[in-house]
Amino acid sequence: MAEAQGVRLIADGAAWKGHPSDLERRLTPVEVQLENHSGRTLSIRASSFDLLGGSRFQYAALEPMKLKDTAEAQPRCIADYTPGYWSLGAGWAWGPGPWGHYGYPGWSSPFYYPFHDPFYGPTPYVRCDEPLPTRDMMQRALPEGTLANGGTISGFLYFQGVGERERQVNLQARLVDATTGGPIGQLSIPFQVHN
Repeated sequence: MAEAQGVRLIADGAAWKGHPSDLERRLTPVEVQLENHSGRTLSIRASSFDLLGGSRFQYAALEPMKLKDTAEAQPRCIADYTPGYWSLGAGWAWGPGPWGHYGYPGWSSPFYYPFHDPFYGPTPYVRCDEPLPTRDMMQRALPEGTLANGGTISGFLYFQGVGERERQVNLQARLVDATTGGPIGQLSIPFQVHN
């Protein structure tokens, strides 16, 4: 949480519970809430937010409608296969006895157990990520527009994935007066990055 000029920013980097469930593998979703008690109307734009990495690289918030044009939004496809299984099976065996042949519990010989494959062998297939943005991402995105004095707004911002590049980032928000277009101040919240 950070506060300046009567504006409070609350941010959570681990709040995403929507679809896709593995969004953090591709992007960095951050839920933000802005409370405006500045006495002015604020302009709310994704472009007013960024993550500043420990490497000093600046990651701009991606506008949801433009996400589909980014490399992270393109579906990644991985070739894989479904294996079958070899196993020892318990069953009934037949053998001689004093009163003729009879059944008794025992172990059968190894056999192939194709739970996942009707053709008794590994089947190749291609698994692809879903293209972004999903409907859930669009519905949960931080709305753009204006925030009147006394108002509160919340939603998700989507940044380029930082998990493999950074150990620490600062969420930065530039506060802009909607009437004059002039800057009011800046808020910053530090985050530790966990893979």
